[in-house]
Amino acid sequence: MQTQTQPAQLAVNSPVVPTDRLAVVAAGGEVTAEVHEAVLRETPVLEIDRFNLWYGAKQALHRITMPVAHGKVTALVGPSGCGKSTLLRSVNRLNDLVQNVRITGDMRLNGDSIYDPRMDVIELRKRMGMVFQKPNPFPMSIYENVVYSLRIDGENSRPVLDEVCELSLRGAALWDEVKDRLHDSALGLSGGQQQRLCIARAIAAEPEVLLLDEPCSALDPIATGKVEDLIQELRGRYSVLIVTHNMQQASRTSDYTAFMYLGRLIEYGPTTEIFTKPILRETEAYVTGRFG
Repeated sequence: MQTQTQPAQLAVNSPVVPTDRLAVVAAGGEVTAEVHEAVLRETPVLEIDRFNLWYGAKQALHRITMPVAHGKVTALVGPSGCGKSTLLRSVNRLNDLVQNVRITGDMRLNGDSIYDPRMDVIELRKRMGMVFQKPNPFPMSIYENVVYSLRIDGENSRPVLDEVCELSLRGAALWDEVKDRLHDSALGLSGGQQQRLCIARAIAAEPEVLLLDEPCSALDPIATGKVEDLIQELRGRYSVLIVTHNMQQASRTSDYTAFMYLGRLIEYGPTTEIFTKPILRETEAYVTGRFG
């Protein structure tokens, strides 16, 4: 794999050009992302630097450059197939498992190159929590699900495991619902509870960044509301990068929003600005539902 080490220059509030950027992108052209100045003032937990990814001959990500703010919730939005889940999965190198994947550029987690050949991928993934679209609790007890990451690191002290289990379930707003059945199978929980359990399992390892890939897409509205409330509560304690197709969810839960289209970053800024006064009319057209 090739990596590039020099940081890329970001465009900050450059003038809006009359050309339809989405048409340029659809025709195979490249555009410069509009990155709001507020994004650049944040301390990054993750730096994505001129990142390209190909599946065989097909390029899925095009020169993505964006910092992800420490302690904040950042949402990736855009039409289906725009590359947002591919980008998220690149952060913990899940795309390494796909044949014929090639990348250039780099990502840095708190300054450490994710794609450095010397990077231990297993150790890297321990530094991140990943929650997928469909809840995927392990076929074991609620308790063992939560403390799984500690078990595989050799931690067997019952007081330590008990403390982490309670703190993680409280952090996932699930403790009061399951405290009397910790040793029951996690598969007996409702879908929404299972998803919050997966978040508890992820935060038990104290990750540097929490990756959420459309975590509410398989849930009913009530369960979705509880997960959204949880994401709000995690703000500040964790750095969260979330993929969502739901514009209202992005506006409710995130501090920053990045709009992607056909593998390109189009505009990236504070969520309030993206949804109320974006720089680009193309962004406005997408967040207001005029296309996508």
